[in-house]
Amino acid sequence: MRLSAMGDVAMTVPVLRAFVSQHPDVKITLISRPFFKPFFYGIPNLIFFAFDENKRHKGFFGLLRLFQDLQQLNIDAFADLHNVLRSKIIRTLFVLSGKIVASVDKGRAEKEALTRPENKIFKPLPSMFERHVKVFEQLGFTIDLSQSIFLPKHKLDTEISNLIENGNHKLIGIAPFAQYDSKVYPLDLMRKVIDELALNENYKILLFGGGKKEIEILNTLSEAKSNVISIAGKIKFQQELQLISNLDVMLSMDSGNAHIAAMLGVKVVSLWGATHPFAGFLPFHQSLENALVSDREKYPLLPTSVYGNKKVEGYEEAMRTILPETIVQKIKSSLK
Repeated sequence: MRLSAMGDVAMTVPVLRAFVSQHPDVKITLISRPFFKPFFYGIPNLIFFAFDENKRHKGFFGLLRLFQDLQQLNIDAFADLHNVLRSKIIRTLFVLSGKIVASVDKGRAEKEALTRPENKIFKPLPSMFERHVKVFEQLGFTIDLSQSIFLPKHKLDTEISNLIENGNHKLIGIAPFAQYDSKVYPLDLMRKVIDELALNENYKILLFGGGKKEIEILNTLSEAKSNVISIAGKIKFQQELQLISNLDVMLSMDSGNAHIAAMLGVKVVSLWGATHPFAGFLPFHQSLENALVSDREKYPLLPTSVYGNKKVEGYEEAMRTILPETIVQKIKSSLK
């Protein structure tokens, strides 16, 4: 069970792919929000169970109905990859029914030590992928993540092909937004990155985002450039996943798009502001060298947050220490 958020759900995919490959006699039922179902297409022995937050599974009695629905599936063990109130309730009900359960240790104390302003313990923590593996180990199943499994690139449908008009271009995805401002690279600097990349006619730059405001911004970033295309609002989510799987590299903030690209086997260059990859959220199978972080000599309190939801006075401009030319060079080296 993992209900949200987008990036966190995406981070379960590589683990589950490895699990079903190494334990082909086990069937998995994945409980999550309906929107995330396309993440799990193509994983054998996996059934997606849609969590109906608005109606059937709403509130406490809705969770009781969820447990009743799950009981019909003859589940032998329950893996709680979320460890929040909702999943704890379901977990407890499975315990009371005599089933084996295990839950993820999010390492809250370690993360607090990493992000606190004083007596900070700055060291890399176990990744969320490793934490998920330990959940299955508690249930008696080992998983070797070094045996990475990625699906082949999706075949692009006619609508997407016509939209991007790709010949033999290198496809560069850019997802410049995140849930919190402290994780978003300054727009004027991102424009410089895009303008510099657009000078190379062999590159096609595809901009990803959603929502009216983001679409408007992406349209301004792509205007008057024939090889820069805003994808936002033009295709369905499943088509977007198809397109991302065909990228040569994705430039993303510490956000869901980084994890989506990584789960599809795409190289990711990630930018980090208030957060830091040491907290365990480096995208799957990606090099730490491709995670460009803000300057800790100028901003020694970094990271100030695990999720980017805490604002620290004087740290608003921290991401400006990541230079546009550094980003461009990292993308170009990733394409070689």
